[in-house]
Amino acid sequence: MPPSTHGPTQLSPARIRLALFALALGGFAIGSTEFVAMGLLPNLAADLLPGLHAAQPDVANAQAGWLITAYALGVVVGAPTIAAAATRWPRKKLLLALLVAFTLGTIASALLPSFGLVLAARFVAALPHGAYFGIASLVAADLMGPGKRARGIAVVLSGLTIANVIGVPAITWLGQVAGWRVAYLAVAGIFALTFLAVALVVPFQPGNPHSSIRRELRALGRRQVWLALLIGAIGFGGLFAVYTYVSPLVMDVTGLAAWAVPIVLVVIGAGMTIGNLVGGVLADRSVRRTMYGAFGVLVVALSALALSARFLAGLLAGVFLVGAAAAALGPTIQTRLMDVAHDSQSIAAALHHSALNVGNALGAYLGGVAIAAGLGYVAPVWIGLGLSGLGILLAVVTFAIDRSRRRLGVHVPYGTAAITVVPATWLRAHLPGG
Repeated sequence: MPPSTHGPTQLSPARIRLALFALALGGFAIGSTEFVAMGLLPNLAADLLPGLHAAQPDVANAQAGWLITAYALGVVVGAPTIAAAATRWPRKKLLLALLVAFTLGTIASALLPSFGLVLAARFVAALPHGAYFGIASLVAADLMGPGKRARGIAVVLSGLTIANVIGVPAITWLGQVAGWRVAYLAVAGIFALTFLAVALVVPFQPGNPHSSIRRELRALGRRQVWLALLIGAIGFGGLFAVYTYVSPLVMDVTGLAAWAVPIVLVVIGAGMTIGNLVGGVLADRSVRRTMYGAFGVLVVALSALALSARFLAGLLAGVFLVGAAAAALGPTIQTRLMDVAHDSQSIAAALHHSALNVGNALGAYLGGVAIAAGLGYVAPVWIGLGLSGLGILLAVVTFAIDRSRRRLGVHVPYGTAAITVVPATWLRAHLPGG
């Protein structure tokens, strides 16, 4: 890894690795706080909605899924707001402020007594989510240097995916043994540790003195930005429709005991970790091919899971492939957004996580509706398949627009390089002898 310069000093490869580790640790904490509710959904329902849970456990589980939806909506609101408003802040200072907010919001989630208050706390705790990942991705891309942006983004996102291998299963087990409130306090401790790590090893990076809210918001006027966001939101709904209700899927469909839920979460997390890293490498070569390939695997995996979830082998293979394919889309869509947003980098990087959490909210909501309607715990998998199919159609549209613009000689980002193609008709009209 080549040395990187930031301000007056030169960073060694070892310092860069430490900085990337600190940023990834934040992703680990965020992944833990976001996804642990999915493994503890029955516990949350029994404690916060005791009367409803005793009478109608399926309906209580579906209503407890609103906690996941509330967190996702907090990300959607907070990501563009914070990223646009704080774009001139030094990046390290902003990251530290966001980590303080995460720590306090997660403590509040653990201590508040009622379902309504915990619901509100989950929304507030989610506000820094997208801004953290957006700014951390920009810092990591800068540390890695040209030609390795997607790999830098994948390193940051690897904290989130590794959380699904280690953090979420461990904290789910802790929540089952000691109570879900203790689980959330443990997550708050990880956020506090991340604050110390970022403070110690992440180098200073200035904000953009020429940026402004108005300039950042220009990204929202670009059609290709909206298409990339829709691809993330609708496509990732396929993952979250499954992930939100993985606990009842494991216990009620496959027929396993509660102790198997953390194991299945490890399998999903392993798939996400591998898929994220592979997606980062492949997206540096071609965003388009990587996006098509990941969506193709996701559709096949969801179909197989829906048909074979009652068998242990089908469950494990299905959730592994669903996690891998969905995670490969993460650095791919993030890179696509950075390409099509031009000079609105901060808000584009943050909006990626708004889009993912729209998918989170959409998958959780539609899955809950299907379960509450009595369609069973496999129904969310079929819903996820439909959402992923829409994601493929949107990907076809966005790249078709690219091809159309290239035929007109418009500067179009393609993979990691931007190219300008001059139509042959123009050449024939303007070159001598043409």
